[in-house]
Amino acid sequence: MNIGEASRASKVSAKMIRYYEQIGLIPAAERTASGYRTYSQPDIHRLHFIRRSRDLGFSVAEITDLLGLWNDKARHSADVKRVAQQHIAELEHRMEKMRQMTETLRALADCCAGDERPECPILETLQQPDDSPSESKEHTER
Repeated sequence: MNIGEASRASKVSAKMIRYYEQIGLIPAAERTASGYRTYSQPDIHRLHFIRRSRDLGFSVAEITDLLGLWNDKARHSADVKRVAQQHIAELEHRMEKMRQMTETLRALADCCAGDERPECPILETLQQPDDSPSESKEHTER
């Protein structure tokens, strides 16, 4: 099947299919004599796996690990569980950070009069230097 058909069958956009091929998540597609990509049922199955993994928030690196485990018939389920548990811990950490951000913004919004005056505690807080440790990894992964 061509890339459009593969996209419809897998519910992965053609652009993402090309990207996944480029970064090695899927093997290079077979090509017709005229140069068009063709995909087999195992390719579609792999794309489903990737899409579902992305839907659960796994990173490309984590999906690479999961694909390796999926293809390794001698794998231990404990290895797969460890990847899932690490991902759960990261999701919980992110949810806690989101909860803290929500609480902070709610407190700031509650302190803001929201009237015609220019004074605004929200803007006052945003302009203050941040003395918390940098989390550059978090900002580059998104």
